[in-house]
Formats: sequence, C-alpha cells, structure tokens
Amino acid sequence: MTDSPRLDYGWVVVAALCVTEVVSWGILYYGFPVLLRPMEADLGWSRVEITGAFSVGMGVAALAALPVGRWIDRHGARALMTAGSCLGTALLLVWSRVESLPALYAVWCLMGLALAATLYEPAFAAVVGWFATRGRDKALLTVTLAGALASTIFMPLEAWLVGRLGWRGALVALAVTLAVITIPLHALLLRPAPRRAPPTPGDERREARVPGLTLGASARMAVFWVLAAAFFVGGFTTNTVTVHLIPYLSDRGYSPTVAAVMIGWMGAMQLPARLLFAPIAARFGHRAVTGVIFFAQAASLAQLALAKELPTLVPMVVMLGAANGMATLARATTIAEIFGPRHYGSISGAIALGANGARALAPVGAALLMVALGGYERVFWLLATSLVVAGLGVIVTRPGGDGSEMR
Repeated sequence: MTDSPRLDYGWVVVAALCVTEVVSWGILYYGFPVLLRPMEADLGWSRVEITGAFSVGMGVAALAALPVGRWIDRHGARALMTAGSCLGTALLLVWSRVESLPALYAVWCLMGLALAATLYEPAFAAVVGWFATRGRDKALLTVTLAGALASTIFMPLEAWLVGRLGWRGALVALAVTLAVITIPLHALLLRPAPRRAPPTPGDERREARVPGLTLGASARMAVFWVLAAAFFVGGFTTNTVTVHLIPYLSDRGYSPTVAAVMIGWMGAMQLPARLLFAPIAARFGHRAVTGVIFFAQAASLAQLALAKELPTLVPMVVMLGAANGMATLARATTIAEIFGPRHYGSISGAIALGANGARALAPVGAALLMVALGGYERVFWLLATSLVVAGLGVIVTRPGGDGSEMR
C-alpha cells in the first residue's frame, strides 16, 4: 500500500484541528482578558489577584506540556484532546458559579490541564505524526492559519456576550459552544497516526535522512536553548499584551469593545504573516527571520508605550499581530525540521515548558511590574528592551557543533 490513504486522512485530522483550535483558543485562552474587568467590578478583587489565577493555570499548562508530549508520542492525541475538551467545558461551568478567590484559583489550576491537552502543542504533535516529512509544513501552516482567527472571532463575541448576559452567563454560553464543537471532533476524527508502518521503497532513502533526535540529544544542542530562551521572552510579552491591553487602553479612554477588537485584529494579522513565513524563511534563513520577529515585537511594544502621543495604534496592531503569527509557526516548523518527528511531542513539550511558563508569569508578573514601575508604559519599555536582546541572541548564536542548522 502507498501512503496516499494516510495522507488523505491526515488532512481530515488537520481539518478537525483547524476547527477545534479556533474554538479552544478562543474560549479557554482569549476569554479571560475579556472577563477580567467585569470580574474585577463584580467581585471586588484586585487585578493582581485575578490575573494570578490565570498565571496559575498557565503554570500548570507549562508543567504538563512535557508529559502531554510524551503521551501523544506513545498513544496519539484522540483520548487526551477529548478529555481536555470535556474538562474545559466542566471548568467553564464551575467558573461561572465562582464566589471566592480560592475557588477561582482551583478552577484555573485544573484549567491548566485542559489548556495543555487542547491547544497548539498536542495539535502540532498530532499533525507531525501524520506528516513526518511530505506536507508537514503545509499542514502545520494550515492549523496555525485557522488558529490565528481565534481572537478575531471570539474576543468581540465574548465582549458582546458579557454585555448581553453578564460575565457568568457568557461563560455558560461559551461552555456549551466548546462542548458541542470540540468534543465530538476530537473523539471521532483524531485517529492515531500510523507511524510504525514501513516506508514504501521510494521513501526509504528519504526517510533515512529524517532526523529523530531524543530529548536528551536535543538538549545538548545550542540551538535548543537559544530557541527556548527566545520563546520564553516572546511568550511573556505576548501574554502580557493579551491580558493587559484591554485594561490599559480602557484606562486611556478606549471602550473595552474597541480594545477587544484590537486584539482580535492582531489575530487577523497573523494570517498573511504566516502565509509569508515559509518563503521569507527559505530566502533569509530561520535564525535571521526569528530575530527580526522579536525586533518587530519590540517596536510594537514601544508604540504601545507611546499610546498617548500617537494618533493611531493601527501600526502596532499590524506589526504585533504579524510578528506573533510568525513566531508561532517558527516554533512549530523549526522544532520538527531540526529535531525530527520521532520525538517531536517530547521536544516540543520541553520548549513549551519555558514558553508556557513565561505565559504563566506574564499576567500577574506584568501586574506586579506595573505597580513596581509606576505604570504600564514603563513595563512596555522594559519588555521592548528584552525583546531586542532576545532577537540579537537568536541572530548571533550559531547552531551547535553537531552539524545541525536552522535553514
């Protein structure tokens, strides 16, 4: 038998993940920033206290990334992602009934498991299992193109739901949406990838060249640590903006809906950026493009810090959205290209440990920095400087001495 049927069904898996990633990211991740101010006003808790719960959830997701990757390497994504959708649905309903701060923290501690089991890391591992070589970049690109629409679709929708139903009613509506769409798609369509099938005669030579490094071997390469550090900085910055942009702009006269639409359009800007990523990276190299991504994020943060002086924030929305979109695809494709598909879940999970750990620190960390530094503007300048350092590090650090390269 040829690989054609497997590749055909691999695209069914990709199509299912396109839908479930949009919904899962849109509800489980992007819902929190929209609900931050309504919860703050209704429950009387401080911004640091509320964002701390989100940080706890992201911290649990970071710690769970490595075991999640190992599970998918061995057992596939179907059971794990289905369980994650079920757990996320139940926790949204519990969240809608929260009356105490410890209860909110308990919800988000468990929500971290749902995030780890449903967002990009398990989805990427599922895709790489079906597309070890041919079509892999195209398949990953397709999933990330769809995922880029999550904030564009859901943040304005969530702001509208909060206005119509209140934040508690909005959570119930979102729980129903998550359950109806993602649970059946994960349960019925995510078949295990037939990785162990022997290659066809025409594929043997090509498959022999496919790298399949273990996590231990990967961790001995300089490029592994460069990528981990860079995406740590990028993850902290991205989540800071996602969580704090609405309150920051609201304090400066923007309506919460307009601020939510800005974040949504950042998601929309990821689409053309991801389409351009592959040809640009092929022309200039992954290291150079990744460094420029961090420089673009730094320039965007500088614009945000100067929001009072600038007539419009449209350039910031375009630049930051495009940079974030390319960064996600850079992480997905570069890990598979350098380290190979065989242990992709474990290696991706290890790098995600840092990136998601940064996301965990960002909500409460940025809030604490805002208090310590005396305003969001200084926080944004600090982040812009850190991004410049990260970009320079990616560009000047050469790959390790084992002959691997970021092409």
